[in-house]
Amino acid sequence: MGAALARAAQWTAAGSGTGTLEITPLNESLLNQIIKFAEDFSTRHPQEAAFVFREPLEWKTQLGCSVFEEGYEIHGATVQSEAKGKDGQPLLLLTASTLRVRSFDQLSRLLQIAMEKKLKEAQACLEANRDPIMKILGPECGTVEGEDMSMLHLLEKVKKDDDPETEMKMKICLLLHQLDLQLLSSSLKHISQDVRLNPAAINNEVNLLKNFSGKGEDTVLESLEYTSDYMFCNGCRAPPWRQVHGEICYLVIKPHDTDPLYITCSTAGVFLNGGQQKGKDDIDYERKSDVYKDIVTFLRERSPRFVENMAKQEYNFLKEPSYEKNYQRMEVVDAKVSGQSQNLYDLTEKNVCEKVKSSASRRRSIDKKKLEPSMKWKNTGLSASHRYFSDKAAKKDAEEEGRSSTVSLKIKKKASGISSESVKIQRASKCKTSGRFEDISESSSETEEDEEQPVHHQEGNTDLPSEYWGIQKLAKYLKGGNPTATVIALCSMRDFNLAQETCQLAIRDIGCLEVLINLLDTEEIKCQIGSLKILKEISQNTLIRHAIADLGGLQIMVKILDSPDKDLKCLAAETIANVARFKQARRTVRQHGGIKRLVGLLECVSVGSTSLTPYQSKDTEIARCGALALWSCSKSTKNKEAIRKAGGIPLLARWLCSSHANILTPVVGTLQECASEPSYRLAIRTEGMIENLVKNLSSEHEELQMHCASAIFKCAEDKETRDLVRQHGGLQPLSVLLGKSENKQLLAAVTGAIWKCAISGENVSKFREYKAIEALVGLLSDQPEEVLVNIVGALGECCQEQINRTIIRKCGGIPPLVKLLTGTDQALLVNVTKAVGACATEPENMMIIDRLDGVRLLWSLLKNPNPDVQASAAWAICPCIENAKDAGEMVRSFVGGLELIVNLLKSKNKEVLASVCAAITNIAKDEENLAVITDHGVVPLLSKLANTNNDRLRRHLAEAISSCCMWGSNRVTFGETKAVAPLVRYLKSNDPSVHRATAQALYQLSEDPNNCITMHENGVVKLLLAMVGSTDETLQEAAAGCIANIRRLALATEKAKYG
Repeated sequence: MGAALARAAQWTAAGSGTGTLEITPLNESLLNQIIKFAEDFSTRHPQEAAFVFREPLEWKTQLGCSVFEEGYEIHGATVQSEAKGKDGQPLLLLTASTLRVRSFDQLSRLLQIAMEKKLKEAQACLEANRDPIMKILGPECGTVEGEDMSMLHLLEKVKKDDDPETEMKMKICLLLHQLDLQLLSSSLKHISQDVRLNPAAINNEVNLLKNFSGKGEDTVLESLEYTSDYMFCNGCRAPPWRQVHGEICYLVIKPHDTDPLYITCSTAGVFLNGGQQKGKDDIDYERKSDVYKDIVTFLRERSPRFVENMAKQEYNFLKEPSYEKNYQRMEVVDAKVSGQSQNLYDLTEKNVCEKVKSSASRRRSIDKKKLEPSMKWKNTGLSASHRYFSDKAAKKDAEEEGRSSTVSLKIKKKASGISSESVKIQRASKCKTSGRFEDISESSSETEEDEEQPVHHQEGNTDLPSEYWGIQKLAKYLKGGNPTATVIALCSMRDFNLAQETCQLAIRDIGCLEVLINLLDTEEIKCQIGSLKILKEISQNTLIRHAIADLGGLQIMVKILDSPDKDLKCLAAETIANVARFKQARRTVRQHGGIKRLVGLLECVSVGSTSLTPYQSKDTEIARCGALALWSCSKSTKNKEAIRKAGGIPLLARWLCSSHANILTPVVGTLQECASEPSYRLAIRTEGMIENLVKNLSSEHEELQMHCASAIFKCAEDKETRDLVRQHGGLQPLSVLLGKSENKQLLAAVTGAIWKCAISGENVSKFREYKAIEALVGLLSDQPEEVLVNIVGALGECCQEQINRTIIRKCGGIPPLVKLLTGTDQALLVNVTKAVGACATEPENMMIIDRLDGVRLLWSLLKNPNPDVQASAAWAICPCIENAKDAGEMVRSFVGGLELIVNLLKSKNKEVLASVCAAITNIAKDEENLAVITDHGVVPLLSKLANTNNDRLRRHLAEAISSCCMWGSNRVTFGETKAVAPLVRYLKSNDPSVHRATAQALYQLSEDPNNCITMHENGVVKLLLAMVGSTDETLQEAAAGCIANIRRLALATEKAKYG
C-alpha cells in the first residue's frame, strides 16, 4: 500500500497546504480497493484484525459522535471504543474532530459506520498518514526506495525468537504487500491506457527543434543537446538501469529567457530532473516538475520567449509572395513533423506574430502582403476566419495611422516614484492577424460564437462629444506629470462616464491605454490602483480587451496578483476576468502562471461565516474576484486542467458552502463551466457539492439558480449524481423553476437538468408527483431551440412509462411533438423522434400520430444526412408499425419508402444498422412488403452484415433474417450468401436476447437442407443442446426445432444411403 500511494496515486497541493489526493478515476479506484480490503479484514483475518498498531492512524474526520452506537462510550464530544489495548488505551478515540484508530478491527467497523462518507474518510486518513504501514508495523517496515528488506528481517526474527507478535506482524506485512501489488497492478491498467512516447517520436521532435535553434534573437532556443551521444539498439540513450523506469534520454535545453533546463524524456512524458550533480558526472534523476506530453508542451509552459519565437519561425514559412511557394514550403514542414506528436505543428500553426514598425509606410507595405493559409488550414475551414482577422487588423492599422505616435511616455520603475521623462512607447510585438484565435482544440466548450465580433463605432472626429476632448486634455497630465499629477489625472479621468463607448475609445485612440498599462509596472500603489480602476471599467469593450492583451497588460496583471496589497489584487483579478473573454487572453493567463495565482486567491479562513469582520470581508472580496477571473479562464479545456492541478476543486467546494450570492455566482459559474470534464464531475459528486448546488436552486438570485441548474445538467450524466439530486430534494425546486418561463437562459438550464435527471426511473416518478410533465408539455410552443431540445429530451425519458404517455396525450402534447418533426436542428430531431416513438407504443397515441401524418414525417427523416437522426427515426418507426391499424398498407403508401430503408443497410454506422434491422423485422410481418423488400435486395445486404461482433446489431440482424425467411427462396439465398456460419457464432455471445433471436433465425434457416449441413459443420448442435434446457420458452422451442430439422435430414440421408 505504501509503494502504491507513493508511486501510483496522484497527489497535488491545494494552495499552500500539504499534499492531497486528487479526485481522479485512478485515485477513486485505489481508494475503493483499500476500503474493501479494510472492511473485509476483520472477517477474513480475525486474529490479525486484533493486532494493535505501533502508532495510531490519526486524521481529521467528518463523522459526528451520533454515528457511533454499540461498542462505543460517548462522553460529550469525545467517543472511545470499549475495546482497549494491553496498555489500557482505547483502540478508537474521537476528540473534537480528530480521530485515532489503533487496530484493523476498529478500522473495519469505522468504515461500516461511515457508510456513504467512507470514501472521504479513507482519503483523509491516507492524506494525513502518507506511509500508513510504518505506523501500523513500525519504522522498520516503512516504505523505502529501492530494495525493501523489511520482510527478510521479519522472517529472520521469527526464526530466531519464535515470538507470536513478530509472526503476526509477518502475516500482516504479507497481506499488506499483497494489497500493494494489487493496487500497483490496478494503477498500471489505468496508466497503460495513456498515450506513450517512444524514442523515434522524441528524436524527430529534437531534430525539428534543432532546425530552429542557435544564436540569434529569432531562434526558438539557444541550444538543445543530448547528455549522451551513445544510442542503444532500441533507440534509447538512457543507461539500462534507468530504461527499466521507462526513461528514454536526457536533454540539456538552453532557452533565451531562462536558465538551462535539464529534462528527462520517458515513455510517460517529459519532465524536469535535478540536473548535473556538483562534482560528479551523474544526473539527479528525481522528477522536479509535472509530466508533460512532449518537449514542446514543456517548453511552452517554461519559456514565453520560446512561444513567441516559434511563431516568428512559422511566419517565415508563410511570408512567401505567391501561393505556390507558400504551399510548397508548408509541405516541407509537414514532412518534417510527420510521425511525431501533433502538438508542435499545432503550436506553430497558431500565434503567427509580426513586429510592427513605427513608420506608417512600413505597416502599409506589410498589410499589402496577403498571408495565404496552408492547405491544412483551408481543409479545416479556417480560411474565412483568417481573412476576417486580417481585414480586422488592416482596419485597425488604418485607424492608427491618423493618430499621433510621437508624443508618448514610457514610465520607468524607480524607487522614488515615476520619472517624467518623455520617451516614445514601443508597441509590443503582438500579431494582429492571428492573435485573435487560438488552437482549435483549446476548448470543447467554446464555439464560434465565443469569438468576439468587432464593434463598429464612429470613425470621424467632427461630431465627437465633449467627453472625447476632455479626456484628450487629461492625457498630457497623465503622460508627463509627476506621481501626484498622475494620480490627480487618473482621478479626474474616473469622473468621466467610462461605461460610455466614446470615452473608452478616446482613451485608446489618444494613446492613454499604453500609459495605463505602463503605470501597472511601477512601484506607486496609488497609480497602480487608479490605473486598474480605469482598465477594469473600459475593458468591458471588446476592442479595448484585445488592445490590452496585445500591449502585454495581462502579464503585468498576473504579476500583481502576488502583491501584498489586497485592493490591488482585487482590481487585477477583476480586470483579468474582463479581458480573458477570448482565447488568446485565456492562454496568456495560463502560460504566465496566472491560474495558480488565481486559485491561491480562493484561500480564506472566513469560508461559510455568516457575520464577517472587515478583514474577513476583504478576504471574501479577494476570493470573489479570483473566482470571477477563473470563471472567464475556465472556458478553455487546458485551463480547466490547470485549475484542477493547482488544487482549485477543494477550494471551490469550500466556497460553495458560503451564503453570500455575490461569491456563489462566480464559484458556481466556474464549476458549471468545468463540469464538461469527467474529472470535475467526479469531484463535484465526491466532494459533496451536489447538496449545495441543490440548496442554491431555491436562491432569490436567478443567475445563481441558472448556473446551479446548468451544473446539475452537466453532472447528471452519471447515475450516482442523479440519485444524489433526488436524495437532497433537488427535483422539486427544478419543477418549480419551470414556472419562470420568461427567463430563457434559466429555462434552458432547468429543462436540461430535468432531462438528465429523468434518465433515472425513480426521478421520473417524483417529477410526475410534482406535475413537471404537464409543465413541460405546456412549454412546447414558442421556445428557443436550445430550450426545446431539453424539453423534448425530458419528455422522451418520461415516456418510457405508460402512465406518463397517457398524461402527455391528455395534456395535448402529441400534436406539438409531431409538429417538431419538421424542424432542422439535429439535436432536437434526435430527441423528438425518440419521444414520438415512445408515445407510439400506445394504440390511442398512435391513432393521433397517424392522423397528423407523423409516420410519414418520421420516414422522411431517414433521408437526413445525420446518422443519429436516421437511427432515432428508424427506432421510432418500429412501434408505429407495430401499433398501426393497417400497418402493411400504411408502409406501402410511402412512395419509395421501402427502397429507402433497404438502402440504409449500406450505412457504416452500427446504430443505424441495428435500428434499420429492427424496422425491417416489423415491415417483413406483412407478406406483400416482404416481397417488395426482397426485390430490393434485402437478403444479400443482411448477409453482408452477419460478420459483426456488436451484440445489439447481432440481435436485430438475427430477428430480421428470421422474418425475411418467410418469403420464397430467401432461406436458400441466405445460405448462398454465407449468412449461416456467422449466425452460429452468435450463440457464443453472453447476451440472452442474442441467443433467442439467433435460435429463431437458425430454426427458420434449418428448413433448407444445405443450411443444416453448414450449421452442423460449424458445431451448432452442441451449442443448441445447452439452450434446450433454458427457462426461456421461445429459446427452448427454437433450439429444439432447429436440432429436430438437422436430425431429420441426417435420418433421411442415412435412409437414402443404406435403405
